[in-house]
Amino acid sequence: MSKEPVPRPESTVEFDDADLVRQIFGEHDENLRALERLTGLEVNARGNSVILRGAEEELRFGERVLGQLHEVVRSGAPLYAPDVERAIQAMNRDPKVDMRGVLSQPLFVTRRGKRIVPRSAAQKAYVDGMRQCDVVFAVGPAGTGKTYLAMVQAISALMAKEVQRIVLCRPAVEAGEKLGYLPGDLAEKVNPYLRPLYDALHDLLDFDGARRLVETGTIEVAPLAFMRGRTLNNAFCILDEAQNATAEQMKMFLTRLGYDSKAVITGDITQIDLPETRRSGLTEVIRILQDVDGIRFSYLTEVDVVRHPLVQAIVRAYERAGSDGRE
Repeated sequence: MSKEPVPRPESTVEFDDADLVRQIFGEHDENLRALERLTGLEVNARGNSVILRGAEEELRFGERVLGQLHEVVRSGAPLYAPDVERAIQAMNRDPKVDMRGVLSQPLFVTRRGKRIVPRSAAQKAYVDGMRQCDVVFAVGPAGTGKTYLAMVQAISALMAKEVQRIVLCRPAVEAGEKLGYLPGDLAEKVNPYLRPLYDALHDLLDFDGARRLVETGTIEVAPLAFMRGRTLNNAFCILDEAQNATAEQMKMFLTRLGYDSKAVITGDITQIDLPETRRSGLTEVIRILQDVDGIRFSYLTEVDVVRHPLVQAIVRAYERAGSDGRE
């Protein structure tokens, strides 16, 4: 005689605002499906309630996740399925994480009304570092918001008159393509290397406003080599793709910093395009400056990727394979 299955413990979470419920549940209940997939809970919607079934510890965790998501949408912040996934992943790593603080306070609102917020606890820590320290390093894979959040912080500082200008630069290092074969003069040859910085800039400001700031020199976009011999006062300086800066270039950039200036250096140490005979300034600077007071290092992972959801899976697959995709 077969035994009847033992009923799983059950918990009901009720919400009193139908408009908020739609945001918490997500389109076609996609947020609830994410909660179910990532916790092992059985999750069912019934009116304005969510019924959870699972082990007692899982139930308490699910209740906490739903409670924090309710606080996020009640604050007016938008909520998307990837946010729910990152919230659950962050809370799994650190039960004390407050996702309301991570997702509800916008860093910047674009002219189109787009609210820009950190999408993970690590991104929030990175933003806090930029606010508190004059030199910040952000290390992590593509798509984790390293450069984008630095641009947001720089533009916010400029608008608040905390700095008088923004200086954006990248090393002009070939990644399989030969720079000499590109058409045009030097400026035209290096422009493709700077295009990602322009893309981020135009995403934050309207095209005419961004062009005006560039034309007046308030925002300067230039190759790293053009920084030699300069002193940058009252500036927010961003060095992007810093893994492709040599050790000498990294020291040169860091010593350009003048009075009332900040520097943010971003890079991915798994994507170094320098010749094997050249040292990456980013890997070296981590060793040299890690314990210097006033300098902050932020490390982001595939959990913090905010591009297409498949990007997280791609990054993890390459890490498991122990390869960067090169022959």
